[in-house]
Amino acid sequence: MRRPWQEPSIEKAPGFEDFVRERSPRLMSVARGLSRSSADAEDLVQDVLAKALLKWDTVSRADDPGAYVNRMLVNAATSFWRRGASRESPTDSDILGARADRAVDDASTTLAERDSLLRALATLKPKHRAVLVLRYYEGLDDHEIAATLGMAHATVRSNAARGLAALRKEGLLGGTRV
Repeated sequence: MRRPWQEPSIEKAPGFEDFVRERSPRLMSVARGLSRSSADAEDLVQDVLAKALLKWDTVSRADDPGAYVNRMLVNAATSFWRRGASRESPTDSDILGARADRAVDDASTTLAERDSLLRALATLKPKHRAVLVLRYYEGLDDHEIAATLGMAHATVRSNAARGLAALRKEGLLGGTRV
């Protein structure tokens, strides 16, 4: 059954503005890792936040609304890839403009290392990219990634291993410490 058009209303979504203010930078960081350009990342985050606003009652009642919206973001990115949108490599300005604040949780990691990681992630298969982005951008452990992506813990580990192996095989890890 089709639902009638719903107009988003922040007044009907208490706590949504605070959620957006708190989570937007992290969502953008994850989206930049999942997509191939800053523009695509911005579109993904905006679409996901609009959908989250429409179903804020459900999202806000989740055990972890942040994880719920992360899953929405991964699903939106996967749909985006399946449609064949934006298959181009990111431009240097996209990569330099991307803030991968949590790419590697190490104070000695330089901006150049983060940029190198973003370039490398853009070459991976969607599942491998999603696992590595959630691990290194969002700082989730394997069990949290499994819950977010709806896959077994072992599948998370194998996707991470395959993604890292693909990066090493192509020599794309460069100076990044992963």
